[in-house]
Amino acid sequence: MVAFFFAGLAVYSVLNALIGFFVFFAAISAQGSSNPYVIAGTVVLAAVGLVAGIGLCFVRKPWARGTGLGLMIGWALWSILSAGFCTGLNPGLYT
Repeated sequence: MVAFFFAGLAVYSVLNALIGFFVFFAAISAQGSSNPYVIAGTVVLAAVGLVAGIGLCFVRKPWARGTGLGLMIGWALWSILSAGFCTGLNPGLYT
């Protein structure tokens, strides 16, 4: 279970970097408001981290519970360490 916890943390970190890169690239190249891109990225990252993590915890298999906890803690860890910038929670992104 511990190995799958770190696997879930690594999976979320990679997805966070990839999705964040594409969201911010799309937001920079947007002609009008970039808020829809940032909002969509925030929803996708929260769905991957929290909704998928909670769903995996309900499977009641050791690999699923460990991976689900890793996804949820990865989302929380990146939100705290980046002050919400990497997960779209920072209000400064929407101004």
